Amino acid sequence: MAANAAFLDDQFLPVGDAAAIPLKDIAPWAVFGLLIAMLALYFVSTEQGAVSLFDGKAVHEFVHDGRHLLGFPCH
Repeated sequence: MAANAAFLDDQFLPVGDAAAIPLKDIAPWAVFGLLIAMLALYFVSTEQGAVSLFDGKAVHEFVHDGRHLLGFPCH
């Protein structure tokens, strides 16, 4: 096993014989990650603007720097 290790003294990182992860195991996590990314993009880009789910400016102020960093105008 030491010959197949990524580092000569590490027996826990095998290099060869890695099985592919089936798509049915990856798909739910990919969909979940996409939904979280879309939710984050909504809050950074749109919330407290023309479309608003929450009253006040708390969300706008929380994501204000990220909004400018990503190029979204806000004021």
